[in-house]
Amino acid sequence: MNILFIADPLEHFKIYKDTTFAMMRETQRRGHAISVCQPSQIAWQRGGRVTARVQDIQLTGESDTWFTSNGNREVALVEFGCVLMRKDPPFDSEYFYATHLLEQAEREGARVFNKPRALRDHPEKLAIMEFPEFIGPTLVTRDAEDIRRFHAEHQDIILKPLDGMGGMGIFRVREDALNLGSIIETLNKDGSQSVMVQKFLPEIVDGDKRVLIIGGKPVPYCLARIPQ
Repeated sequence: MNILFIADPLEHFKIYKDTTFAMMRETQRRGHAISVCQPSQIAWQRGGRVTARVQDIQLTGESDTWFTSNGNREVALVEFGCVLMRKDPPFDSEYFYATHLLEQAEREGARVFNKPRALRDHPEKLAIMEFPEFIGPTLVTRDAEDIRRFHAEHQDIILKPLDGMGGMGIFRVREDALNLGSIIETLNKDGSQSVMVQKFLPEIVDGDKRVLIIGGKPVPYCLARIPQ
């Protein structure tokens, strides 16, 4: 099977921890062919199918030059055994548009994972709204005064952008409210961007876990993340 990975530039991969690289490695181990492209290399034209300018790669097993490529070719997404959407956030307009192109590819018969509609409906930060009973005190707002009131109530808070990942743009503000005004200005840009604000939970020093569920059953091991 030829599997297409839609991902960030390969040159930016940190293969010692990158989940997409781990998936590629297992794909090759099982004897499947690997192709890669970036969202910017996907296109559609009337009368045709959704296509991508892809590289066919082989993993070398080395840490420095970890892949070799046979150059670029243009191919319809429907011709792949499956298409894996692995682009990292930010979940911006271009990411949103990419899901529409992938949905068109689905209509043409392509098998896309995760489903483009599911990616749009479950942005990483806001998916927790479906499970309010399992989360700590949380606020999503554009309003600076809402944030100040939340801090006054909870004293020790975390502020984060909705489109970030890997700890980018996350701030902690303690009881003294040091730099709270500047942080609000940085994150919500005069009310033009929404911010997630949460009560700080001291238990985070023990790390958090990513639990994988396949077919309704949890995998008997998981990824633990320990904060710096």
